[in-house]
Formats: sequence, C-alpha cells, structure tokens
Amino acid sequence: MIKKILILSAVLMMSACTPKENVPDFKAFTDVKEKKAAFFNFMYPAVITENTRVKEERTFLESLVMKLDNDADISTKELEQATKLSNLYKEKLTDAGITSGWVNAMLVKVDYIPAPLVLSQGANESAWGTSRFAREANNYFGQWCYTKGCGVVPSKRNEGAVHEVAKFNSSQDAVHAYFRNVNRNNAYADLRIIRAKLHSSPEALTPEQEANALAHGLIRYSERGEAYVEEIQAMIRHNSQYWR
Repeated sequence: MIKKILILSAVLMMSACTPKENVPDFKAFTDVKEKKAAFFNFMYPAVITENTRVKEERTFLESLVMKLDNDADISTKELEQATKLSNLYKEKLTDAGITSGWVNAMLVKVDYIPAPLVLSQGANESAWGTSRFAREANNYFGQWCYTKGCGVVPSKRNEGAVHEVAKFNSSQDAVHAYFRNVNRNNAYADLRIIRAKLHSSPEALTPEQEANALAHGLIRYSERGEAYVEEIQAMIRHNSQYWR
C-alpha cells in the first residue's frame, strides 16, 4: 500500500506558548474566487518563510563547496551547522566528514518548492481550509503521525490502524513539516531529481511551470497515484491568475 505522508513525532513538539493563529472562516465564503484568494493569501506567508529558510541553508552549503574546491579548512562552527542539517535532512555525515559527495547530495534535498505547488496541494488536501483536520488540527497537507495522541484520529480509520492526522499549532508549523517531508522523504526522491535537473538547465521557468513539472514527483503522495498528480496539475493551471 502506497504511503501517503509520514511525520516523526518530533516534528509536532512545538512550543506551547505559540500565539493562537487568526484563521479565516473559509466555510463562510460564498464566492469561490474570494475563498481561493483568502486561502492563498493566508497560506502564502508561511511558504515564503520556509523558502527563505531553505535558501539560507542552501547558501551555507554552497559556501562549503567553495571551501572544498579551494582546500580551505572547515571551521568547528561550520561542522556543527553541517551536522545539524545532516540530521534535519536525513543525510548523515560519515567518518570522512564534509565531502563533495555529501554536499552534492544535500543540495538535491535543500532546495525551494514553488509556491503554486505548495498552495495547490494545501488547497486540495484541506478542501480549501474547510476540512475537519484543517479546522481542528491546522493540518493542510494530510500529514500523518504514529504516536498515540499526536493528532486527530480519523473517523474512518481502518481497524488495526494506528495513524492519526498530525496536529499543528499553526499553518506555519504545517508548512514547515510539509517542506521537511517533501525534501527528505524517500517517497519524493523523484521530485527532487526533477527539481535538480530543472535548476541545472539554462531554460528559465516560471514558478507555475516548475510546479507543474515537480508535480510528477508526487505520485506516491496519494494512493490515487497518477490521478492525484493530474488533479494537482489541473489546480495549478486553473488558478494561474493567483500565481501572477
């Protein structure tokens, strides 16, 4: 059975002091365009924050490439930061330390995800923010967890199943977990390969075009497989006015 999306329980250990988020009542919208605009405007800042974080991490890794190319020493502080990132992205450093092979593998994982893709998946998985899990658990991407009490128990969970729908303190936490999942889970290795090839190509693509291409790497995100991919691509196309 194809895995949907998995989250370590550690991802859910957020501060209890997080302020309550002001979430729009998406169910109250009667105009479809207004609902879409409200949802995208609500989620977009979190996507920007995550892509900014990823850009900073990537800049650091690229600085290591320069050092390795010039046989420069890696400082203790840089090694500590590299170790932290290796744990975050599940790309362990070996006894050889920071090598070109490790940095190159990390650069495939540590990269941005175009907003049209993130927002389209969020809209799809949360029914434009109206689903039970979006409203009760700030879960906009259908993410699961496996520790009892870590989230919300699905009403139609199969007998013997132990997963719950992960609960987050905010949309930012949900988007952060989504980025970690897509950028390090083996199920989405194809997406990362597609992204790396796009970024090594001289052809400049719009975020919408990139999102459409990367969607092919999400075939294991849902049990629906190719039908899910096509649905996400259709959402990217049909909502093009918002990406501009």
